[in-house]
Amino acid sequence: MHVLPVGLTRGQRFADKVASTIGSWRFILFQSTAIAIWITGNVLAGRGAWDPYPFILLNLLLSFQAAYTAPAIMMSQNRQSELDRRHAESDFEINIKAELEIELLHDKFDLLKAQELSALNEAVHALSVKVDELSARLR
Repeated sequence: MHVLPVGLTRGQRFADKVASTIGSWRFILFQSTAIAIWITGNVLAGRGAWDPYPFILLNLLLSFQAAYTAPAIMMSQNRQSELDRRHAESDFEINIKAELEIELLHDKFDLLKAQELSALNEAVHALSVKVDELSARLR
């Protein structure tokens, strides 16, 4: 079952409902069955058919249906495209923020690495001084 979003206008809800109904296998099967029954009934009725071949009334009904459902489907698709565009913009902004956060983490990591390297250099220098002192004492 298609769940319709809240906060939509009556027209938007109607367009979404039409699009979800017309775009379903259930509708296709129902309409195909109805057309088959219509044609079969008119063919079997012979001269007393309410819509004899070439089924002008059936064509009129299908044209009427298409004339009204196509714009409703387009309205629904346009609204969905707008929602998709907004989601894409939001995703882009989130990705930019994440990229900036990652850059900041890299900078912090580089700073910590530099501080650790400096501390190690100082420790090596201090040890070198002590080794030199001990070497001088032993001589």
